[in-house]
Amino acid sequence: MNKVIVTVIVIVIVLAGVWFFLRGSPETVPDLSFQDYNGQTVRLSDFRGKYLLVNAWAAFCPFCREELKDFAAIQQEVGDQLVIVAVDRAEPPEKAKKYTDELGVTGKLVLLLDPEDSFYRAIGGFSMPETIFVDKEGNVREHKRGPMQVDEIRGKVNKLLNY
Repeated sequence: MNKVIVTVIVIVIVLAGVWFFLRGSPETVPDLSFQDYNGQTVRLSDFRGKYLLVNAWAAFCPFCREELKDFAAIQQEVGDQLVIVAVDRAEPPEKAKKYTDELGVTGKLVLLLDPEDSFYRAIGGFSMPETIFVDKEGNVREHKRGPMQVDEIRGKVNKLLNY
């Protein structure tokens, strides 16, 4: 093998090792406060000890429509093994609730309002929707940017439940 290629491979391996070492422990879920549709304050830390799927959505997002329905179906399938939290991105409460009512997901997911869009910013959001998968200790195990089909969601949920 060419010495240049071997050198490049060694450098890549070393840099990957340094990145992994410096990265340290997994990112933890941000402990932010939101309001539910009844005006009650809910913190993400309230769910510590449970597996979480936390999704940033908005009525303006065309991909969120099917995804929210899929989340509701999966929540029903997995029961209390996992809590699915859907965080609305800074829309008026009336608009968010009307949207989830129309989709038939109100009451089937934990639906929270984020008037400051703090969750989306905290996870470094730049696409829509954005979803994090969190283990029982509050570690983010996966961060999915963009929409998912129901089979992909199921696969990621099953992977999370096996941590």
